Amino acid sequence: MATLPIYRWRLAPDGYATYRQLRAMGLRPGGQDVAVQVERPRRKRSPLVAYLYRIDDAKPVRPMTPAKWAALAKANKARRICPECRRDAGYVVPASLGMCGRCAAPEEQRAA
Repeated sequence: MATLPIYRWRLAPDGYATYRQLRAMGLRPGGQDVAVQVERPRRKRSPLVAYLYRIDDAKPVRPMTPAKWAALAKANKARRICPECRRDAGYVVPASLGMCGRCAAPEEQRAA
């Protein structure tokens, strides 16, 4: 594997973008390998690293199909179902609680 060119933070040449920057432009890497590595030095720790892709080799993001939209809606709905009471909580059930607010603090609900 060839070594990547490494640039310091904010000193990379034009024509490169991170994965998130590509997505913001409506693009994806499209199978290309990482072209450039950017490093930001930190004290007493290893440097922060960002990988950049060539913008001119990037491809447009694939559009969402109706089946993908349906699968995403089903997954989001499943995240709203409380595993304890099996009801739709009306919000995404927090992973820290593992259940809806009603099930997590039933005595507070009775007092209110």
